Amino acid sequence: MIAQELSNSALIESFLGDCKLRGMTYDTIRSYRSALRIFNDFIKAPFFKVTKEDLRDFLKYLREERHNSPKRIENYFATLSSFYNYLIYEELVDRNPVLPVRKRYVRTYKALDPPAIRKLISVEEMSMLVNSTLSIRERAIITLLAKTGIRRGELLSIDLEDINWQEQRIALKPKAKRSNRIVFFDDECARVLKRWIALRNSMNPKTRALFVSEPGNRIDRNTVYDMVTKNAERVGLHNPNSKRLEGHFSPHCCRHWFTTWLLRNGMPREYVKELRGDARNEAIDIYYHIDLEDLRKTYLACMPKLGID
Repeated sequence: MIAQELSNSALIESFLGDCKLRGMTYDTIRSYRSALRIFNDFIKAPFFKVTKEDLRDFLKYLREERHNSPKRIENYFATLSSFYNYLIYEELVDRNPVLPVRKRYVRTYKALDPPAIRKLISVEEMSMLVNSTLSIRERAIITLLAKTGIRRGELLSIDLEDINWQEQRIALKPKAKRSNRIVFFDDECARVLKRWIALRNSMNPKTRALFVSEPGNRIDRNTVYDMVTKNAERVGLHNPNSKRLEGHFSPHCCRHWFTTWLLRNGMPREYVKELRGDARNEAIDIYYHIDLEDLRKTYLACMPKLGID
């Protein structure tokens, strides 16, 4: 079947199905779908007829009308390039029109703009954020993000049975980006989690998920984002109107805080990488193993205390 016989929507769904088959994460696929739908709505033409003029117009639209950041624009064009490479693989088109436009116009943004720096708060500010959060569920979420450095998607997938209370550790679900699935938490975090779980269980939720909504369902990504930013804004750590990355405090800032303060408190870099679950990029990394008990003790010694009530 040739590309002219397929609608743009059908081509998008075919590409996303291929992404799923290749083992890409739910979040990546969701991001691809959003970018391609926005492109499709803008272009209003079959994908196989897209020209470099169309792509330049799309670039202008992203910059001047949607006011996207250089990084966001790069993500759009990376998605489009991956999409057209898939169409080439399926022999639906014979070229990737994105490559020359991306090379000429998009990659240069990195040279024009200084690198964005994610917001880093002090231990005292993190303590203020956690202790001023009145909702026990929201307090538990922020504390767990800060004390473990896990990503938002990893937090959402935690079930009750994933928690080992005796060893104070959590076995995360397998994720493409994560090498090590074991993370630890300290006594402060344990107290907050137990308070939340007592409340959670009284709600008779419909799922075994650790974090649930009032109706008893697993909460979603946007809910977590809103919970973190709302509380951070209330204590002056998040400015939703700022155009600078360092003006915002998002869930990922907790991962940045976790990494920075473990390193500053003397944890070896390879131990921090293990807790973060960073990909093992060299062949020798596969054969390098860290003793979990030593990792746990080092974590407890280096993790800052927040004086949680």
